[in-house]
Amino acid sequence: MANIISVKNLSKSFGQIIGVNDVSLSVEEGEFITLLGPSGCGKSTLLRMMGGFETPTHGRIFLAGQDVTDLPPNRRTINMVFQDYALFPHISVGKNVGYGLRVAGMSKREVAKKAHHALTLVSLEDRFDDSPQVLSGGQRQRVALARAIVRRPKVLLLDEPLSALDANLREQMQVELKALHTKVGLTFILVTHDQTEALTMSDRVVVMRSGKIVQIGTPQSLYEHPDTDYVASFVGSTNLFRSRVETSPDGPTIACYGQPLRTPSAASVPLGSEALFGFRPEKAELIRGDSAARPNTLARQGDQCALLRSKRARGGRSGRRTHPG
Repeated sequence: MANIISVKNLSKSFGQIIGVNDVSLSVEEGEFITLLGPSGCGKSTLLRMMGGFETPTHGRIFLAGQDVTDLPPNRRTINMVFQDYALFPHISVGKNVGYGLRVAGMSKREVAKKAHHALTLVSLEDRFDDSPQVLSGGQRQRVALARAIVRRPKVLLLDEPLSALDANLREQMQVELKALHTKVGLTFILVTHDQTEALTMSDRVVVMRSGKIVQIGTPQSLYEHPDTDYVASFVGSTNLFRSRVETSPDGPTIACYGQPLRTPSAASVPLGSEALFGFRPEKAELIRGDSAARPNTLARQGDQCALLRSKRARGGRSGRRTHPG
């Protein structure tokens, strides 16, 4: 599919502080993509530049092939859902949803019709005349989503929209948000620090660190094939051990806490290299000592283990490149 939004060599500085550092990214039409990373990694700044709420220091932003870098938010066919909902407390739910349509000059009848339809998509059609103040946190979030999609933007930006909700409601909203994406078919770009949100809802995940993109991939590829120890640790849980690749009569092994371990991944790393050995907890299986298995051997079934050779990763100050095993 065609790219609906692209950023090229985008940077943003706040005085001496670099928020986003030379980032390039393309998002396909209809895709659900998540910017994932810890606080301060630049993900919200990148999102705000896409929406026109921050001006890039360097780089360009393209929407459906048009350069929109210098356009204000109201001249981009992009809508944004903020963490605090930003609903007007003095007008009804229906008027909140239809506010942008009224400002655009649409008739009252047409505004009401489109607002009703948007509220139906988020299962709140019966709250049209209610005040936002009587709604729960999850309902207010759904009203904010309805207001964002009512004008059918080309891209919907979501800046940690679920972070203010309690754990149970947040899980429910993850399901509803993904269902909404399927219904409306818009391009969603979500910012979160919650790996569960990213892995549950996304077509692709963009992992960020220190203003740079560290790795981009599907949730499964990031989990099974992390490029660096940073990604391996941030996306899911993993066990990491310092090791060294050594030689033996049976071929390359890794020395881990003084014990030689045989694993196919050792052959992909030069002898003598310092490395991190890693595997996911659910991939481990303990085998009885009287079994036919050779001791201190890691069998390869899928991608159960990996060696992470000491090497700087893209944009990571201390990331180490991984070698799937």
